[in-house]
Amino acid sequence: MSILIGFATASLQAGEPVAYKQVAQPPPELYGLGFYGAIDLGANIYQNRGGDRTFTDDNPNSPFFGDSLEVDPKNDVGFFGGIKLGYVFGTGVFRPTVEGDFFYNGFKGGANFTLREPDGDVIRSSSVNSTINTGAFMFNFILRIAPQGWRFQPYAGAGVGIYYAESAGVDISTPHGTFSTGGGQSHADLAWQIIAGSDYYWTPKFSTFIEYRFLNYTSTQINTNQNRNLGQQLLGAGVRVHF
Repeated sequence: MSILIGFATASLQAGEPVAYKQVAQPPPELYGLGFYGAIDLGANIYQNRGGDRTFTDDNPNSPFFGDSLEVDPKNDVGFFGGIKLGYVFGTGVFRPTVEGDFFYNGFKGGANFTLREPDGDVIRSSSVNSTINTGAFMFNFILRIAPQGWRFQPYAGAGVGIYYAESAGVDISTPHGTFSTGGGQSHADLAWQIIAGSDYYWTPKFSTFIEYRFLNYTSTQINTNQNRNLGQQLLGAGVRVHF
């Protein structure tokens, strides 16, 4: 009887369904949240100083009547570097961001000059070079695209602020030699920029990024019939750390 009861009990247990425990999947990691600081540097690859211009003496009473002066502005590659402090809002796909952007921006200024006779013969040629050092203090509004779990995060935005510029004197090159002058000028005014770039997050709090910006220095304090804005194109890279 004991043996029969044992077999019956074993049969009932063998027919019972097996219960499996549900294991919750961990949520995907979120990259690039909250406060951050960044360091970036790169090249000021182009400054738009306008195209070539020609000035002709049209005064028939002038001893230089018919002579022309050709001006060819220089657009040399410069350097920029600075820091960023910002905050990323939210954890969704689209993340608004505010950012303080403070950087040094230096480049060479100047132009080539050619004086010609009415028949086109060159009377004299010379060039002027000047180092321009500037500092920009910008406040940027940025929209980041960051689906959950994405390490690659593109972004775009715009910023406004001020800049301070100072020239360190002028070097004048002529057929008779090179002359340097001191006593450079300084100027401060409004600036704005458009930026676009992308981060790649190696960890949730650390990334490297590349960034393009179109930077415009205005000259609202100078009254002139010509456009005094200086448009510049900057390309750089950096590292970003979230706190």
